[in-house]
Amino acid sequence: MTTKLGALLMAATALALASPWAQAQSIEGNPNATVIPKNTIAGPDYKPPRTAWGVVNLQGLWTNATLTTLERPKEYGDNLVMSPEEVRKIEGADAAEVADGQKATDPNAKVTDLPVNCGRGFTGVNCGYNSFWVDPGKTVMRINGEPRTSFLVEPKDGRLPPLTPEGQKARAAMYAQFRSNRPGMARGDNPESMTLAERCLKDFGSSSGPPMMPLLYNNTYQIVQTPNDVMILTEMVHDARIVHISQDHQHTRPAVIEQWMGDAIGWYEGDTLVVETTNFRPGQGFRGAPENSKLIERFKRINNTQIDYSFEINAPETFTAPIKAEIAMNATKGPLYEYACHEGNYALPHILAGNRKADRERAEAEAKAPRAKKTALKN
Repeated sequence: MTTKLGALLMAATALALASPWAQAQSIEGNPNATVIPKNTIAGPDYKPPRTAWGVVNLQGLWTNATLTTLERPKEYGDNLVMSPEEVRKIEGADAAEVADGQKATDPNAKVTDLPVNCGRGFTGVNCGYNSFWVDPGKTVMRINGEPRTSFLVEPKDGRLPPLTPEGQKARAAMYAQFRSNRPGMARGDNPESMTLAERCLKDFGSSSGPPMMPLLYNNTYQIVQTPNDVMILTEMVHDARIVHISQDHQHTRPAVIEQWMGDAIGWYEGDTLVVETTNFRPGQGFRGAPENSKLIERFKRINNTQIDYSFEINAPETFTAPIKAEIAMNATKGPLYEYACHEGNYALPHILAGNRKADRERAEAEAKAPRAKKTALKN
């Protein structure tokens, strides 16, 4: 643990004890759990809790797990809010899938019986996860009681806007590095050519972001505030985002130091924490957005158990229209468990070993080819 992160976590303990809305008390035998008040008043008269230094208190444990997705299924059209019947259909189908996944597995099943459907789109040899291991949420996302059809609120149809020609070229170049066979770098040539998720350097897509969006599991976050910084600890691959309270990126770190999650600064506008992130590492911008693009996030307490997390992206070099989205972060009980990404994981050395074997076989085949050609010419 770095000194900076350690100081933030120690500050979190002291601030939790000082904050009346999040005092540590006993919940279900856990003395370190956070009490969530019963008061969930929402609306213009809601007064969010404040820190000892007077800003909105966002501290605690939150989850964005939900059945709602970033993009809106086309059957909803421009409708941002679901009907009661649509909610029952989605949540009922998910409950049925979970129940089916919890049925006993046939003990006589063999690999030769594949493909086997284990739910969530996984079949056959990809059945590493069944319903026991995943936790994507059981309900559609609700913000102030409204069941949403998508995170995206702009464009109006809830779909990502088309890429510009420049954006298409950048996307193709990014994908090409993972698809090349020879010549060029192949996926299993060395550890650096493997994905960040495979190397356990970052989450498996979008959990820590930014922007921060839910995945199949590990969708819990811990927010810690001090007068000078905000730390957001992500359950997936234990990523820790440090947001410096400043309105000048030059006061954080040199631009040549590229962070996995970009360079984030923040400030408070009333009861909303605004975060601006730029200076992303190559390939880490949202869906191919350039490293110098700016992502704006807002964290707003709308009641005692929910944060309205929104983000907007205006990257005309990549997208043909601006992007805006809203995601509910709901209070949850702790603790936040460690995510041990590589314990007992032999996949990476096995993939690399397999590729080295393929290299040897290819070299042997190429060495035999000239000899076979010479023999054919003699005959």
